[in-house]
Amino acid sequence: MDKLVLFNNNILDELLNKRHGESKFGEHIQILTSISNIYDQLINLDVTHVIIGLPENVGGYANYRKTSTSKAWEVTLKNLLNIQSNEITKANKILILGHLDFTKELLKVSKLDATKKKSIMKARKIVSKIDTYVTHIVQLIVSAGKKPIIIGGGHNNAYGNIKGTSLALKKPINVINFDTHSDFEPEEGRHSGNGFSYAYAEGFLNNYFIFGLQRSYISDRLFISLKKIKYNMFEDLVLSKGLKYTEGLKRAANHVADKPFGVEIDCHAIDNISSSSITPRGFSANKTRSFVTYFGKQKNAYYLHICEAAVTKKTEIQVGILITDLIVDFINAPFA
Repeated sequence: MDKLVLFNNNILDELLNKRHGESKFGEHIQILTSISNIYDQLINLDVTHVIIGLPENVGGYANYRKTSTSKAWEVTLKNLLNIQSNEITKANKILILGHLDFTKELLKVSKLDATKKKSIMKARKIVSKIDTYVTHIVQLIVSAGKKPIIIGGGHNNAYGNIKGTSLALKKPINVINFDTHSDFEPEEGRHSGNGFSYAYAEGFLNNYFIFGLQRSYISDRLFISLKKIKYNMFEDLVLSKGLKYTEGLKRAANHVADKPFGVEIDCHAIDNISSSSITPRGFSANKTRSFVTYFGKQKNAYYLHICEAAVTKKTEIQVGILITDLIVDFINAPFA
């Protein structure tokens, strides 16, 4: 647990903007006061969801991309803590655990030369180390009977989410991935584009469904790999008269929702949202929210992971609001 930094009252007081006559989300959340015996604390705590941050961008770097995904956790906290607390947001059932501190890993990567293959391979080894920490914290949360909500970071962390949940349940899990890319690239060293292929090859991932895969992002080589899995094409969902959005949701649920599954949201897939690969041709924010609500309602949904949101001074409010909405949608989905 040496990477875990607990969320505490000092951070809360710094970020919380109290207003007379209002009851803020951050005033009612649960926190832990000791880093010892976290499993025992979690299992005895009356909460349903545990929020954890993964502020890193090493996975993107290891996949030849420069990103600012390490800042999404901070801007999410600023927004989430200051929304209204009410019977819908259910703040008293939420534990904000904290974040995994990858400062050392980010510093190492900042000193590498991205134009050299040796540097990329070093970054991929660092991603593998990050995997172990993510796996452990997710396994611990799921083993305690709580649902983790994981805020990235890059999509490399899907591997740790899947492995951690699988180990906790002692069986492979299914995954629905809201994404323009497959992230099912070859096992060539860990990076943001192959978390699912590694999890599949190692037996932690069973059924995998990609929701919104875009045709312009699929190489001939990748089409061969995609024969192992199922997907909806973005173009079929929004352009053609064939597969409609609601039908696409049902088709995806039929593939994953009958057994324990994870919900992965890649911000690449959201129209004009600041991400590590911003797109003008993604799903709307409201379509994304309906997706999270639909799958959050399923009794076998075990976790939510939101990743690849890039943050700049101009976009931090936008990103914070979006991720906050998705968090609340997932929490409230069973009651919606």
